Amino acid sequence: MRIISGQFKGRRITPPKKLPVRPTTDMAKEAIFNILNNKFYFDEISVLDLFAGTGSISFEFASRGTEHITSVDEDFGCIQFITKTAEEFDMPIATVKSDVFKFLETTKSKSDVIFADPPYAFSLEEFSKIPELVFQNGLLEDEGVLIVEHAEQMKLTQLPYFSYSKNYGSSMFSFFEKAE
Repeated sequence: MRIISGQFKGRRITPPKKLPVRPTTDMAKEAIFNILNNKFYFDEISVLDLFAGTGSISFEFASRGTEHITSVDEDFGCIQFITKTAEEFDMPIATVKSDVFKFLETTKSKSDVIFADPPYAFSLEEFSKIPELVFQNGLLEDEGVLIVEHAEQMKLTQLPYFSYSKNYGSSMFSFFEKAE
């Protein structure tokens, strides 16, 4: 896994092999950040990285100057790896070991970008809980965006607040935003 752009551009980060993850590909990550780069100044936003896994998305935001990043994952090994790596690179990433759904039900923090990369094996019902909880609990800033990564076979277009989706290889990214 490598950091694509910013202060730590080109740096390789090697997570332990035993982590239960499927990291976002570099190609997909680059495409997502190109979209976000047209909408946000990275040094002015706050980010919530759900199902953070290896922390790849969090590290990318930090490398690009984001100062307020929270990574949430229920796997202790993932949280430990993200915390250790963030400390080594002096990145402003706060980690939370928690079930993501419980976290979304209790947090009061608002973010400009919420990125969720749940297991591809999730059911439509499980996927739909993510935007439901985010919007029901007012966790996005007014111009904010929720991005959910999922397999291309999983269709989320019928969910409330769905805006559009982008396909990169076998990964699909669905964007959810407050209605204008």
